[in-house]
Amino acid sequence: MLTRDSSDVIVVGAGVIGAACAYYAAKAGLSVTVIDRGPVAGGTTGSGEGNLLVSDKQPGAELELALLSCRLWRELATVLPPRIEYEEKGGLVVAADYGSMSALCDFAAAQRAAGVTAVEVPADRLHEAEPHLAPDLAGGFHYPQDAQVQPALAAAHLLRAAGPRVRLRLGKEVTGLLTGPDGRICGVRTPVGEMHAPAVVNAAGTWGGELAQLAGVALPVRPRRGFVLVTEPLPRLVRHKVYAADYVSDVASDSAALQTSAVVEGTPAGPVLIGASRERVGFDRTLSTAALSRLAAQATRLFPALARVRALRTYAGFRPYLPDHLPAIGPDPRLPGLLHACGHEGAGIGLAPATGLLIARWLTGAEPPLDAGPFRPERFTSAA
Repeated sequence: MLTRDSSDVIVVGAGVIGAACAYYAAKAGLSVTVIDRGPVAGGTTGSGEGNLLVSDKQPGAELELALLSCRLWRELATVLPPRIEYEEKGGLVVAADYGSMSALCDFAAAQRAAGVTAVEVPADRLHEAEPHLAPDLAGGFHYPQDAQVQPALAAAHLLRAAGPRVRLRLGKEVTGLLTGPDGRICGVRTPVGEMHAPAVVNAAGTWGGELAQLAGVALPVRPRRGFVLVTEPLPRLVRHKVYAADYVSDVASDSAALQTSAVVEGTPAGPVLIGASRERVGFDRTLSTAALSRLAAQATRLFPALARVRALRTYAGFRPYLPDHLPAIGPDPRLPGLLHACGHEGAGIGLAPATGLLIARWLTGAEPPLDAGPFRPERFTSAA
């Protein structure tokens, strides 16, 4: 029998991944407790740009997950309120020279074969898509499936839309996982008491490795820091999500050193957001003038008009990085009752719905919507 401190599943983490897990589990008829040591979207989600991208993903498991999420976000946009700022703005990936354009053509051809819509834009037509782009670019590709959402609002409204089957326990840190005599998960321990459930979902983002450690299993999630510059409000200077072709290789890089490749986009409220930097420095939030200077230079290289625009603020966030750049999604055979939904790095906003649906299918014994083998959480142990 369920009690005040028990449910069918406990989701640890109230970011967009945890919210999506709770939403789809509740829609499948399960009672859910979402617990977080902070507020809703208090971690990586609250520091994200809200990218829903297929354009940056190579053919394979992550792209399949992204295409499923793309369809699910469209469905969610009809259920959640307009203030989540879902916008199918599309992406524009541009090449600085003809060598980069050739590589971009090959990349787009492989994506098309996997189900992505990628439309070549010759150099002399780039200004039809983005009138303020630099005039000397070699061309690009338009990705109409790329979209945008306000991530913190999306997480909050996913939880609200899940209805009364979801209970929030915010400001409660998980200090241990409970197991029964049979060795199965049976709940979590917090400083204010125990909460019970036969299943626990690790949706703790950059702290997913620490939660796994509490459970006695290894999951090498590490933080990867990034900065975003926010400009003063402007008329719609940037219509799409625009980035240079080298962004894709930066995302796939294993380097711990600072990497920057500007991603420039407008927002409905007016400010332009400029990312994206990557470096592994632990949880150090120290402002990096090197990262911000490089982002500003790369953004003004793409959009020269930005050189006359004030940057009002900047903020840092931490992407949950796993060594093979794929998230950990699914049941952990090393501890029955434990499931993982973390390690999405910078793609968590975009991949949240498909991740939540996968978790809900496992929790209810239903057929997964795609082959989730590449995301199995124990893959790092077996690789060792």
